[in-house]
Amino acid sequence: MEMTVYRACWKTLLLFLTVCLAGQVVAQEKSIKGIVYELESSQRIKDVVIKNLRTNAEAHSDVDGNFVITGQINDLLTFTQAGYEVDTAFIYEEGVQRIYLVRDNKSIVIDEVVVSRLTDSRLVAEIARARNEGQVTEASQHRGGLRLSPSRLFGRQSKLARKNLELLLEEQTNRKIDRIFTDQTIRAVVPLSETELPLFREQFRPTWKFIETASPEDLRIYILDAYAKFKSQQ
Repeated sequence: MEMTVYRACWKTLLLFLTVCLAGQVVAQEKSIKGIVYELESSQRIKDVVIKNLRTNAEAHSDVDGNFVITGQINDLLTFTQAGYEVDTAFIYEEGVQRIYLVRDNKSIVIDEVVVSRLTDSRLVAEIARARNEGQVTEASQHRGGLRLSPSRLFGRQSKLARKNLELLLEEQTNRKIDRIFTDQTIRAVVPLSETELPLFREQFRPTWKFIETASPEDLRIYILDAYAKFKSQQ
């Protein structure tokens, strides 16, 4: 009799724990909201297929380019639409995600505004393209090896590609820094308003060399020192 009661209690406990764990998993899942635009025109794109690669969940953008999909921080989403290059976006912060798609085989005119709109995967692709177009050497078909190409060295397209590469690499580095130098990290140390925070992050963004080796305490001290300088300027 006692054994039967014990088994019944054990089963009840296991069922309770299973329900609690399942509830935790569901609670962790949140909705990722965003808007899909065309990069060049900034027009919103409807009927884009959005897929969460972790959960395989799918959603579609509405007539205004808006989408909602189940997911959480650190998820990877893909965006597919006929006439546009497939793109991926790594979700590393909360808030409305703004995704800019590129038309198939469309060259991008790079500037600071455009660079800031590129997803990480598109940024990597544009860096590879700029590196290739900016090369100043080419393979010799007759003598073998590499030779300096005047057209690549002095050509307008190559010069532009090398200029674009600097801009693209700077943006890539800034994104690596900003994933550690986050709003939450800063606000945990110093009190900044909604309007002050973006200015503070842009003005006092640390170097990647510092971020690579900084401990949490190093970063806290850096933020405190930067905050004192920030306030002294006002």
